[in-house]
Amino acid sequence: MAHDELMKELDARRAAARRMGGPEKLARRAEKGDLNAEERVAALVDEGSFYETGLLGVSSYSPAEAARTPRDGKIAGFGRIDGRDVGVVANDFTTKGASTGATNSKKMGHIRKTCVERGIPFLHLGESTGARLPDAMGSRGMGQMLGNDTSQFRRKREVPYLSAALNTSFGSSAWMCCMADFAVMKKGSIMSVSSPRLVSMAIGEKVDLEELGGWRLHAEKTGLIDHFVDTDEEAMAAMRHFLSYMPSHNRELPPEAPVPDGAGEGQEKILDILPERRNQVYNMKKIVEVLVDTGSFFELKARFGKPLVTGLARMGGKVVGILANNPMVGGGALSADACRKAVDFTVLCDSFNIPIVRLMDTPGFVVGTEAERRGAPGWIMNFMNTACLTTVPSVTVLCRKAYGRAYVAMGGGAHNDSLVAWPMAEISFMDPVFATSIVHNKTQGDEGFEEALADIQKDLEVWGMAEIYSAHDVIKPQETRDHVIRMLDIHRRRRSGGLGEHLMSTWPTSY
Repeated sequence: MAHDELMKELDARRAAARRMGGPEKLARRAEKGDLNAEERVAALVDEGSFYETGLLGVSSYSPAEAARTPRDGKIAGFGRIDGRDVGVVANDFTTKGASTGATNSKKMGHIRKTCVERGIPFLHLGESTGARLPDAMGSRGMGQMLGNDTSQFRRKREVPYLSAALNTSFGSSAWMCCMADFAVMKKGSIMSVSSPRLVSMAIGEKVDLEELGGWRLHAEKTGLIDHFVDTDEEAMAAMRHFLSYMPSHNRELPPEAPVPDGAGEGQEKILDILPERRNQVYNMKKIVEVLVDTGSFFELKARFGKPLVTGLARMGGKVVGILANNPMVGGGALSADACRKAVDFTVLCDSFNIPIVRLMDTPGFVVGTEAERRGAPGWIMNFMNTACLTTVPSVTVLCRKAYGRAYVAMGGGAHNDSLVAWPMAEISFMDPVFATSIVHNKTQGDEGFEEALADIQKDLEVWGMAEIYSAHDVIKPQETRDHVIRMLDIHRRRRSGGLGEHLMSTWPTSY
């Protein structure tokens, strides 16, 4: 063929690929308010920056399938977010439900491999029905599609992974969320291993969509999703926002940002938020908002493990990870889910060189039969282990209660670079009321209880810890922001300018 004919042939093939599942399917999506795969990519990356690879890919199952599988149901390529290179894979649900096939698996594998080897964040926009049948059936299908890429599900956290669960997210869309450092889900979507139809056939009963994999399940029960939104556009914005706190790879520090005007002002507000009575609750999130740069706090897993608050923020323009007890929920006692949440967040921060700021106010771990059923002892020890393995700079602030082993898990003792306390902090092995009952066999209301309680409480104040230099200092709450910023500046100087040793880089991403 002549050159001009070949060019026309290429143009025709490109145009056919870009039609995706066809105008009717695309129109139906638009009517429902859903972006298509191309529109999602456009909303995610900087304008005009996306460079696609694999545009002409089609199903390898049979020649008859080629015309019905443009791009083989996945858009793959590289773009930029805030000027930084990223790798992107977006599922095109209008083509075979974005089901996983041999060709599109190769496309996604190439993007992931390039991202890891070149130090580029990887982002996955999931909406899929799972494996493509009959492509995967039989020995030939299994031999072609499964187990041929040993790195497919291997995470060493060399680069950030971000994933979205949008609408129908079965199979690979669920896998990628579970492998991600940040997973966002659109409300109304379903994320699960398999479709409700397949699950219903497997167990012999009808399955409710929300119970199978709705957003509330993952927000409050599984903790597999970090953030929830109402629209596709908000999901793309959330991914951009999270990435703004992350380095491109684990051998560099997170990006800095200008300090907003007015940041750091009004630190006296902390004293208005913090009650004077030790048994009165308050919302630790309000204190976090005062301490960090204005508007910079980005909370993760807000509805999971709620006695603990985790999120990314900036202090003095530099990224920090916030790990804080919240007395507003259960008095700040650490449940099994809260420990899981702490482990997940600590691993994230240590893997990507994000210093950790811990704000401690906890009466200990949640105990009882339900806690034991949820594996509390194992999660407590996992929490302890991550505290011991943390190698990024960390500052721990004893705000009020610091009891028992929870004190260690939350960064007490030697598990920090700087340990300071507020004057109202109280430290002991156990809540004084419980200790009084055990030591003196008296409960509230018994004669002599108040005297016995006073005897137990006499050594709770922080001064004793400061006197033996187990606390490096006692500071006023309104001095906390300046202290944290200064100490992190000092401790970032170690280990190649603040880079961690990444001892937890292979810790499981979901459990």
